[in-house]
Amino acid sequence: MIQRLNEHLKYKRSLKNILPVYERFVSLEKETKKRFHLSKKNIVAQLSDNSANTDFDRHYIYHPAWAARVLNETKPKSHIDISSTLHFCSIVSAFIPIKFYDYRPAKISLSNLSSEAQDLTKLNFDDNSIESLSCMHTVEHIGLGRYGDTLNYDGDLIAMKELARVLKQNGNLLFVVPIAHEAKIIFNAHRIYTKEQIETEMLSYGLKLKEFSLIPEQEADGGIVKNPNKTLLEKQNYGCGCFWFTK
Repeated sequence: MIQRLNEHLKYKRSLKNILPVYERFVSLEKETKKRFHLSKKNIVAQLSDNSANTDFDRHYIYHPAWAARVLNETKPKSHIDISSTLHFCSIVSAFIPIKFYDYRPAKISLSNLSSEAQDLTKLNFDDNSIESLSCMHTVEHIGLGRYGDTLNYDGDLIAMKELARVLKQNGNLLFVVPIAHEAKIIFNAHRIYTKEQIETEMLSYGLKLKEFSLIPEQEADGGIVKNPNKTLLEKQNYGCGCFWFTK
């Protein structure tokens, strides 16, 4: 009941703020040829977009851009993506055939792109079988139950080991997780890691770090920062770590 009341009050405030703008627009319509049906019944107030710059989620704009640039460098004949943002596979599949797998497969229909179910803690792939692989902003969720998966404190470690297992010798793994100066769990949203945690874990599975880039949480610190210094890493509470591993 309280939520409904708050939504109603928010709607009334929005309507109050937009009506003067609406009335000015109606006056413009009177001065030109009418081409649309215009009515107060169809008002949906958008009051937060009048800004000097276009806002965006730094993690989810920059990390797919980073991965696409790596693929442009490696130029694989095909690519397998495990549960990364659909924006990545849907766009890159215009240039590279991609097979997308997720615990909750997407009903998406595009050329060069397929979507099937996979559990990241028990991937249905042979050892050393995938040459070009990505799993971005995903592992931090595994085992927290957010997406209907089984609760498992070490679910993320199992997932990392699986990614290393299926990666082919000399293959490439693009791996992205939240990075900070301190490791923590924001239950049941995600985990946040230190760079050292990820490096140590993946090295123990036989992977090598080819490249590391950071997407700092603050715009002033840059966009995609390759090989960031320790000072910048220690500033992060919720940065985005982009790891390019090989085997």
